[in-house]
Amino acid sequence: MSAERLGIGFVGSGFNARFHIQSLTAVREIDVRGVYSPNEKNAASSAALARELDVGEARPYKSIRDMVADPAINALWLCGPNHARIANMEEIVGAIKSGAGTLRGLACEKPLARNLAEARKVAELAKSVGLNTGYLENQLFSPDISRGRELIWARGAALTGRPYLARAAEEHAGPHMPWFWQGTLQGGGVLNDMMCHSVEVVRHLLTKPGAPRSSIKPVRISAHIASLKWSRPSYAKQLSETMGKDVDYTKRPSEDFARATIEYEADTGETLIGEVTTSWSFVGAGLRLSAELLGPEYSMSWNTLDTSLKMFFSREVKGKSGEDLIEKQNAEMGLMPVVADEPSIYGYTAENRHMARAFLKDEKPMLTFHDGIEVVQILMAAYMSAESGQTLEFPPPGLDSFVPAVAKGTWKP
Repeated sequence: MSAERLGIGFVGSGFNARFHIQSLTAVREIDVRGVYSPNEKNAASSAALARELDVGEARPYKSIRDMVADPAINALWLCGPNHARIANMEEIVGAIKSGAGTLRGLACEKPLARNLAEARKVAELAKSVGLNTGYLENQLFSPDISRGRELIWARGAALTGRPYLARAAEEHAGPHMPWFWQGTLQGGGVLNDMMCHSVEVVRHLLTKPGAPRSSIKPVRISAHIASLKWSRPSYAKQLSETMGKDVDYTKRPSEDFARATIEYEADTGETLIGEVTTSWSFVGAGLRLSAELLGPEYSMSWNTLDTSLKMFFSREVKGKSGEDLIEKQNAEMGLMPVVADEPSIYGYTAENRHMARAFLKDEKPMLTFHDGIEVVQILMAAYMSAESGQTLEFPPPGLDSFVPAVAKGTWKP
């Protein structure tokens, strides 16, 4: 076993970057060496978290270029806001081209970009300096998804035929930061923010282990988007008061609900269906991730709120609200599920281990920027279908230059 370790730097210091840092307590191959954020206080806080968790002697950096130039940093995890993606990539590539430093890998959080033109730009920039890229999609690495897929294909599919229907959903009450709520910054609403997860989960479950992604191809898509909760006057006011005056859902709403049906064709000619649902208008104990896989004589199901650990608090237990029981926690009283190890259960731990090993061995990860482009293609096709009210053949004409109405700030629910 190699003792070589990968020194990494984080571009971004928010909620997502901190989840990654927490996951690294169970990843031998990574040392966190740096964090960059335009918010120096947040960068310092995330670097301090890494030191506190003993996952690396991290320090805050003044620029991305400075991280690239540090020989202790071998790879970057790109976790900044969607609207900063191109600028972040240009700074990384500019630093490498100028000779400031080199990188063994670059991993990027979902979605790869806000639209297809930007996604292709991100991939082209990485290719221009020969970067080994990884597309970060944590849910594929969830232990339950990994083990469930393995068993279904080894037992059920091997004896009675491949699965034909997969469902996946991610639902919670809304994001933490204002930019997520602004379609012009984020690139859309909940569809762009979260359907990227569900699209990959259904494709992963429907693809035979060991077979290439190209063994199933999307051929048709239909989708629907709506603003069910947050454009209601009372909730729009509450949202603006919480997130700031730039978030005004009475004038510039984003969708808080989206669903899509994706028809795939297998290389064997069989029809396969993926159903995906995402919501910022879900009210439950907290974040709910769920999936199902169905075949001729078998099925599997996954629900992160169906936890083995539960706690009950009476109305006499009154305290500050928080997220100590579950991500996007909505309550502190009653019978509550507890996700004991969120970074592992949601897939961050295995995802980061996989990426580190691939970069250290100079091998291509399971998901690359090319795969991230394919996800954005499906997301943009879903927006096109929702806007037209039609089922579309995939890929539909005009996809390369398409920008959703939500991202333009012109969408009317």
